[in-house]
Amino acid sequence: MSDNLKLYSEHYVSQKSERFVNKIWCLDNSFGESLIENKLVLPNGCFNMAIVSGNAIEVHTSKKKYEMNEGFYFCSQMTNKVLVNIQPKTKVTILQLHAWTLSMFTKYDLSNFTDSIIKIDSETLPFRITIANPVEKLLETTNGYCEQLSDLNPSQNSVEKICEIIKNKEDEISVSEIALQLQSSQRLLQIKFKTATGLTIKKYIQILKFRKSVDQMVNTDLEKMSLTEIALYNKYFDQSHFIRKFKDVTKATPKTFNPDSYFLSQKR
Repeated sequence: MSDNLKLYSEHYVSQKSERFVNKIWCLDNSFGESLIENKLVLPNGCFNMAIVSGNAIEVHTSKKKYEMNEGFYFCSQMTNKVLVNIQPKTKVTILQLHAWTLSMFTKYDLSNFTDSIIKIDSETLPFRITIANPVEKLLETTNGYCEQLSDLNPSQNSVEKICEIIKNKEDEISVSEIALQLQSSQRLLQIKFKTATGLTIKKYIQILKFRKSVDQMVNTDLEKMSLTEIALYNKYFDQSHFIRKFKDVTKATPKTFNPDSYFLSQKR
């Protein structure tokens, strides 16, 4: 895991900014002389804005292969594992946005935008950053913008409310229960959520559940907590249901899963 830790780092925004940004993470091969190959990233229910400096990074999603040379990129919600190859002398800094953040900007219709990456013009961003900005400067700019955004929008919109209900519910929740809590029709909530995230509410719940299970597997002594216990704790029907869903995303079983092949969240 030590090589991963050198290559992968996490940086955290202010408490107020965490309403919109989960974290900033870096894949840094800027001093490397060789290609970093076949590293994997799991879906996590977030959007990512990537800043590539240096040579290039190659990303394989479930839809296609992307060659990302120096520049700014917007990465949609991912529904399966993503394979990453990082060229030498390359650094990627990634701003991880919560699922509801883009719903603050009504011009974006992301309903058909999953497992995809597009190059963007930095001039279109709501805040000014450059490729050369160090992560400390990106944190400062992000905090300044997000704290102001939070002040301007003290009330949660429906997409943020949906995500908040899902996050705070101990047991798995249905769309009908969410609609009841928000006193809205299921159909209207589904349309709003899909337009803002590209995912159905049910798919978003599944991604969060899967990611929570993986983090638990990695950060727990499996001798003390069995796969059955992890499966039931995360509201899978049973161990076989958990294994089947796990294979859908990773193409591996929990027993053959190798955390060293993945960039996984650091335990805070």
